[in-house]
Amino acid sequence: MRGIILLGAPGSGKGTQAKKLTVSFSIPQISTGDMLREAVKSGTEMGRQAKTFMDQGGLVPDEVVIGIVKDRLQEKDCEKGFILDGFPRTIPQAEALDRVLKELGKEISSVLSLEVDEEEILERLSGRRTCSGCGAMYHVRFNPPKTEGRCDKCGGTLLQRDDDREDTIRERLVNYKKSTKPLIDFYRGTGKVHAVKASGDIDTIFETISQLLH
Repeated sequence: MRGIILLGAPGSGKGTQAKKLTVSFSIPQISTGDMLREAVKSGTEMGRQAKTFMDQGGLVPDEVVIGIVKDRLQEKDCEKGFILDGFPRTIPQAEALDRVLKELGKEISSVLSLEVDEEEILERLSGRRTCSGCGAMYHVRFNPPKTEGRCDKCGGTLLQRDDDREDTIRERLVNYKKSTKPLIDFYRGTGKVHAVKASGDIDTIFETISQLLH
């Protein structure tokens, strides 16, 4: 069984690499956001608790998130393994995850730390543009539209999301360093941490990851 955790700053490519790993190893990508939405939609006990906090615009407490993770890890598609993308985010969450995994007879086999220079992350995220009409994604440098500011598909206006503004990105990076980066040290003691240089070609990065996991 493979239990993989993907760590990395916003914009480091965790989601992209998780999707490729899902196909390669036939194990599910488990993202906290997706899990919360699914639990709420399914109306599970933990989902109902999460909805109460989400409806009030508050953060879902750790014990509820952990409960949802525990429920998800017991589903049939996790028998061969799982990829945790965006969870755990803090040391207390990692400690709680350890307890849940022991209870379920599962374990973390690899922790991948995707490392990208901060300036590259800023360029990646601040250059993103989203169509206000159909939601198509562009990048001013890496995937520009044919006509500046206009969507190739529907002609809609391309906008920069608040999340992708430089000041917001810098704030997200500060928060990452404070709470999530210590996780690398937490897991390093297990000998399961692999640092992955996550700059450049997506397929080359994935090849490096695949070699580390085999």
